[in-house]
Order: sequence, then C-alpha cells, then structure tokens
Amino acid sequence: MLAGLDLWQVGSSPPAFTRDALIGAARAFREPVSVVRESPDGRFGVAHGGRALRQDEVNGQPTFPLVATLPPLYPEWLGDRSFLEAHSVRFPYVTGSMANGIATPRLVVAMARAGMLGFFGAAGLSLASIGRGLDEIEGALGATGLTWGSNLIHSPNEPEIEAGTVGLFLKRGVVRAEASAFMALTPPIVRYAFSGVRRLPDGHVWRKNHVFAKISRVEVARRFLTPPPDAMLDKLVADGQLTAEEAALARVLPVAEDVSVEADSGGHTDNRPLVALFPTILSLRDEVAAKHRYDRPIRVGAGGGIGTPASVAAAFALGAAYVFTGSINQASLESGLSELGRQMIGSAGLTDVTMAPAADMFELGVKVQVLQRGTLFAARAQKLHDAYTTYDAIEAIPAAERERLEKEIFLVPLAEIWNGTRAFWMDRDPSQVARAEKEPKHLMALCFRWYLGLSSRWAIAGDPARRMDYQIWCGPAQGAFNDWVKGSFLEPVGQRSVVQMALNLLEGAATLTRAQQLRSHGLPVPAEAFRFVPRPLDS
Repeated sequence: MLAGLDLWQVGSSPPAFTRDALIGAARAFREPVSVVRESPDGRFGVAHGGRALRQDEVNGQPTFPLVATLPPLYPEWLGDRSFLEAHSVRFPYVTGSMANGIATPRLVVAMARAGMLGFFGAAGLSLASIGRGLDEIEGALGATGLTWGSNLIHSPNEPEIEAGTVGLFLKRGVVRAEASAFMALTPPIVRYAFSGVRRLPDGHVWRKNHVFAKISRVEVARRFLTPPPDAMLDKLVADGQLTAEEAALARVLPVAEDVSVEADSGGHTDNRPLVALFPTILSLRDEVAAKHRYDRPIRVGAGGGIGTPASVAAAFALGAAYVFTGSINQASLESGLSELGRQMIGSAGLTDVTMAPAADMFELGVKVQVLQRGTLFAARAQKLHDAYTTYDAIEAIPAAERERLEKEIFLVPLAEIWNGTRAFWMDRDPSQVARAEKEPKHLMALCFRWYLGLSSRWAIAGDPARRMDYQIWCGPAQGAFNDWVKGSFLEPVGQRSVVQMALNLLEGAATLTRAQQLRSHGLPVPAEAFRFVPRPLDS
C-alpha cells in the first residue's frame, strides 16, 4: 500500500482479474502496474493507467482498494547499479573467459557492442597468440571506449607465463582481467591490481585496473577481499614493479572489487550449489568490508549453473551485482569451438557432464567438469591419472597396460609423445625439460598432459579423427539451456548468437521477477507467467 493512498481510480480501462491479464502483466514488466481488489475481501487483479488517491479525493469515478503500485522494471536494473557505473556497461551481464581462445575476440567485441562485458579466453594461449587476440579486439572496437577484458589464469606450474601475461596486459592497457583458478595470491596478480592506482586531488582513489576474481572457496575469496600481504608489496616495490605510492594504497584496498562466485560450472569447479555458496561469500564480503572500513563498494557476481531465465532471476534475487555465463556460450556462433563441438554441446542434457583430470593441474589432482556425452575423454584422462599415481615412471608401467595406453589413447608410442612434448617445452619453458630428464615421474606427467592439453584443441579444431577424445568444458547449465530453448528460434546451434542468448536470459529474468513481485502481493499468478519463450530481441 502506498502511504496515504487507499484507492485506485479507473482511468481509460478497468482493472482485470483474469488469468490472461495476470500473465500479460508479468510480461509487460516495463510498464507500471497497480495491484487492486474488487472489494476489501474480493479478488486480486491488475490495473493500468488510472491513479491512486485518498478516500477524501473520490469524485464519483469507480474506485477499487489499492494493494500496491509496481514501477517499471528493466533488465538493466536487475543487478547493482554501481557495477554498470564502474564498468560503463548497460547490462549487469558478463561472459566468462573460456580458455584456449574459445571466448574469441569476436565474442568479446559482440558483447561490448551490446553494452555487456566479455572476457577474452587467453588461458592456455602463448603470449604471441594473446597479443594477436588483443590486436583483433582493439582493431574492432577502436577508440569507442566500449568495455572488455581478458583472462589471467593462475599457472602454478608455469609462473613465468602468469607473470608474462600480466606484463603484456600492463603494456597493452588491458584494464579488466578475470583472475581464474587462483588458490593463493601471487605477485603478478597483485602487481596488476595496483599498477596505476592513485589518489585524486579530491581525495578519492582511482584504480586503473580492475580484477574480477573468480572464486568458489571462502579462503580464496578472503585473500582477494583483503589488502595483500605487506611482505609481497615490499618485494614488488623493491623489484620496481609497484611504486611506493601504489603500495601504500594497496595496503588499505582489496585486491579485487568485483568477486565472481563460481558455483557448479564447466571447467575448474568445486561443484558447489549457488544457493549455498553465494550467501556465504556475500556475508564474508560484508564482514571484511566492515573490518577494513572500506568506503568503496565491493560487488559480488554469480555464475555456475546460469543457463535459464529462472537461474538468472534467482541469482539476482540472492543479491548478485551481476551474472556471468560460461558453458552456454561455447555453443554460440562467436565461440571458438568447432562446428562439430558446438553441435555436441548444443544437444547435451542436464546430466551429460562428468569430472575429469585437469591438464594444467594434473599432478595436483585438480579436476574439471566436461561433456561426457559423445566423447570418451573423461574415462581416458582418468586412466592416465590412475597410471600417474600408481607408477613412478613410464618404464614402470607393465608392458600390457602401456601398450593399451598407446593403442587406445595416444595412438602412437610414448617415445614419440615424449619427443614432441620435449620440443614443445624447449620452446615454451626449457626448465620443464631439464626437470623431466632428472625426474622420470615428471616426464611421465608431461607426456600424459600432452593428451589432456591437446584434447581441448582437437575440439576447437574439429579434428574428426579425434572426436572421441574431445575435451569440452561443460556444466549442467548447458543441459538446462538446451531444454529451455527447445522449439524456439535458439534451438538450432546456428542461431545462437551470444548477444541474443544474453538478451533473452535477461528479458526472461525480468519477466519472472515481475511475476514473483505480483505473486508476493497476493495475486494468483499462473505458472505460465513464470515461463519465457526465447524470441529475437533488439539491444
């Protein structure tokens, strides 16, 4: 009830109490709507136009008891307004950085032009390839000032790659980085976060670079939400990688002011449910912000399992400042995945996913979630990890088992695999070869990682001879998305532009949010009002 206003007076059209009227009100969420009753104890209905008034203002026109008036609702407003302002975007929607360039420059550019934020999939690429991707993005966007970013993946086995990527980002002016797979803070991510930070004449702090910390664990989130360790800052200053002024400000600022909570997702994941994980991280944010007396907002976004309007609406209802998607974008037209790979993922069901050993953290036993349907990658990768944990060297593997691995997985003798692997690492990081030649178990790990690393590239290239070995990162959101779009224009993979997918998810989320608003004010909203069928939309 609006304060002091008791009645709704009929305007150009009377209120409606029918099922169709309630569904229509949910779908027309951009229009204000009043919730009225036929009488103090009568049916609830919806009314458009007219006006709210007090009892003493009645002038003979028909009136109805007024329950509430809902203002217009827009997809742009579903998240935190500070997110839109801080990053100069129109929508609180982000596409995550799918590795090995699956999140292509083309995808990033399409998102930027639609007023959203996309991250380039730099993980797994050489510095030269990353540079070419940045060239393509900058060439397409020019001096438009549109917003975009790139991935910075934690590389515990290749710290030089992580440091080199940060150096490239700083040199090229990449001001938004999605930090993924971090288990602890490293000097390169801290250097990136605080390079260029300064205090303005009016006293406000200006941060040149923005870290989007993708996390799924409380202890990792805490590291990004608090200032970095003094010892790390001192070392960065001593090495000339931060100035004394930058380090001084870093001691009172969080490493990241945008934290992306990643629930059950494709790729690296802890398989946590969003409804349990997100409130925990939100509470941690509030606790840390109060302790450190931050006067700048820290935004918490939600991802993992985001593949339907209902999941988007639920994430915003939990308090997400923005949502981010991953798995579903691999089937988009702008994805770097091959046509065959996109068709495979575009027909996946909710349960067609499984966990498999990760290439980049193979020795640590870290796993990634991948597509199971139509590929034997997960089972074959697990065989390799079992062999790695059982034996200390390739030569220690029983002859019959080694022969099976060569025949079923590698398709060539392991000696040939090592020759190719050695050449690769001599070019990328010769220290890995030196270590392998001293440590047989490490040599075995590098050979096994050859298969895990190339399996994702076979899917990107669409190698027909290796179809059964495709590694396609995929979470249950993909199956949910595929089910939602059945019978709509988005069902064919060839129609799935990343922008249309995003706009329909946001439009649907706004529809469901309005339906829930109406229901929360007593209206008997039909179930159909909570269903949104995708349709071509203009941004």
